[in-house]
Amino acid sequence: MSQAKSGDNVKLHYTGTLNDGTVFDSSQGREPLEFTLGQNQVIPGFENAVVGMEPGESKTVNIPADQAYGPQRDDMILEVSPEEFPPDVNPKVGDRLQIRQSNGATFHVTVQEITDTSVKLDGNHPLAGQDLTFQIELVEIAS
Repeated sequence: MSQAKSGDNVKLHYTGTLNDGTVFDSSQGREPLEFTLGQNQVIPGFENAVVGMEPGESKTVNIPADQAYGPQRDDMILEVSPEEFPPDVNPKVGDRLQIRQSNGATFHVTVQEITDTSVKLDGNHPLAGQDLTFQIELVEIAS
């Protein structure tokens, strides 16, 4: 049987959990996740776990934060004045917002804190700084 290698298109089912057992994402009940190995389409630790697997094989892998979404970075947290929001936007703690940079690029932030004078926005990925565990089942390999 063939093993998954760089350049292969793979289909797999997965369930991702945090250290406390909370499921943060799963393909169960949906079509399998499909991606090409070696194309940086998924986090590095996940991709590395799939390399060498055979169709029908299952495994559980623990992925440290530096092989997942990276560390929580303080330079990704910014404070803005409430007046900087359009009049029709009323941010609440926990909201995910899209911000446009001066160069036209956009990125997502999470509203972390709101005071009368500022809104603290976190541009880190919601899973940054967390070790992740994935249950992976390789369904198919297509070279």
